[in-house]
Amino acid sequence: MRVRFWGTRGSLAAPGPDTTRYGGNTSCVEVRGNEGGVVVLDAGTGIRALGETLPPGLQRVDVLLTHLHMDHVQGLGFFSPLYNPAVAVHIWGPASTTASLRSRLMRYLSPPLFPVHLRDLPCVTLHEVPCSTVHIGEFAVSSALVCHPGPTVGYRIESGGGSIAYISDHEPALGAPNFPDSPEWTSGYAIAANVDLLIHDGQYSPEEYPNHVGWGHSATDDTVRFAAQARVKQLVLFHHDPRRDDAAVDQLLQGTTARTHPSFAVTAAAEGTTFDVGPSI
Repeated sequence: MRVRFWGTRGSLAAPGPDTTRYGGNTSCVEVRGNEGGVVVLDAGTGIRALGETLPPGLQRVDVLLTHLHMDHVQGLGFFSPLYNPAVAVHIWGPASTTASLRSRLMRYLSPPLFPVHLRDLPCVTLHEVPCSTVHIGEFAVSSALVCHPGPTVGYRIESGGGSIAYISDHEPALGAPNFPDSPEWTSGYAIAANVDLLIHDGQYSPEEYPNHVGWGHSATDDTVRFAAQARVKQLVLFHHDPRRDDAAVDQLLQGTTARTHPSFAVTAAAEGTTFDVGPSI
């Protein structure tokens, strides 16, 4: 599998020379399989550019939404396959206790927020998560609810001998700052356990986190502790605070690794960066 980052922020960051390396678009990650399958993780603003790079002749693309906060769906209406009748677009995401996924998405994909109605996109099929493991072409996809305000899921994707966990908005330390001794009690553990690549919320510094407890995001040191508990092989810090420019992201990453001494590689998500997971494409 090849993973490519198209949006890494929790909210839009002001474009400019100070955000050129890490980018300013909101959450969107592409996964391409060794057999050509495409899965898109979240539909932030980065999904518009992603849609323009999809290979000609692609017949299906799956969009996996972690939740329906605006920074994760605001690019969906600009995803070009939605308007191509030759491409089947499958959208996966959580319902709420009172509304179906369709009803929730219709609040965005309808006037006055958007000129096109969801009902006018006949190529779209909706699927509600979390659900049992499903096979999407060459991918085996698992989902589970995680700790974040509102219905929110994390995804695990396995294919070709490789595994990825994507938990974009997550606060596993809520109520358990040192994490419980039994890892199965930690939010998101089953999704992340033993994966080759974990993409995980790292919005706050340890100094910032005490003022944001319960907001559903992680301090970077907690993210590293969670990754260590899950025994991942590589961690990518994601969902950068939009106020942090490139230099500040660098500083946060360096401070985190200096304090936590991880036994695995830790990097910060940057637009355009790719990772090969499992056997090479």
